[in-house]
Amino acid sequence: MHAAHTEAREAEQYADWAEQWEADGVAAHALARYAARAVDAAVRAQTAAGLEATAAILRAALQRRLTPEELAERECARRREEARRESEERAATGMDRDNRRLASMNAYFAEDFVPELGWTAGHVRVLEAAEAGRLYRRDGQVRRAPQPGVWSGGRRISRERTQALHAARFLAAVRGRDGTLVLIPSPMGQVALELARLYPAGLYETDRAAYEARYARVAKRGRSREDKKAAARRLPLLNSSALRLYRRPVTLVEQEERAQREAETQWEDEGGYCFGVEMPRPVAEARVESVPAKPLRDSAGPHPSSPGAPGRVGARR
Repeated sequence: MHAAHTEAREAEQYADWAEQWEADGVAAHALARYAARAVDAAVRAQTAAGLEATAAILRAALQRRLTPEELAERECARRREEARRESEERAATGMDRDNRRLASMNAYFAEDFVPELGWTAGHVRVLEAAEAGRLYRRDGQVRRAPQPGVWSGGRRISRERTQALHAARFLAAVRGRDGTLVLIPSPMGQVALELARLYPAGLYETDRAAYEARYARVAKRGRSREDKKAAARRLPLLNSSALRLYRRPVTLVEQEERAQREAETQWEDEGGYCFGVEMPRPVAEARVESVPAKPLRDSAGPHPSSPGAPGRVGARR
């Protein structure tokens, strides 16, 4: 019974693997191999238990060659199931397969790069205000504007975090005509913000914890304590590998909007239809419809080879 139990467990294990991998889209030959191992183990289990080897019937079914009709039916079923899963994934994420893969890879990269930033959730909020076009500095105070373009009032933002992000080039400053300093994310800051959103667990709970993590990272022999403290107060740059590896995924809505813009631009460049502009009626067409047709002579009228010419009607023989 111990031998039968061992073989039965092995059969169950191979069967589970085959079932899971079939759902993951593994190649059919690999699934057939694992299914055959499950059947072999089941036959051994029945034999060890002194039972009739009914599992051998499954072996014959696995080894039977499928007819072309059966193969076509299986392929259709596989494609229907694949289309169903893809539709569900698109509805849940708003992205196609390629962009979902990009988002998954970005989340994987974020686990490595976000802890190295030494940020807290407060740093993320500063960059989010800048991303919304509402972060500005005036009279020595940093505020989040009540709405973009209104550079007065609003909630105060940590000046220390803002200065640290600006010094590390995560923020860029643009001075307005009224002297207001508007802060926007730099390309590196935008990537760092996206990664921090993907892996918020990599942010530190307090500024003190973030400082200590940065201090531990910059602590080296041969540096004075004051130099270590000064280095820990500065935010490190985003790892250069993150800038190279990160690719922003594009949603289905964004793809549709971009395709519409490109189509409109192409029509405009080619002198065709411009979206939102009513096309005037061609003058030539209006004249042809309003003037009764007359016999054309060789000495007058459009050339017979020109577009719209009815031919040499009425010409002398």
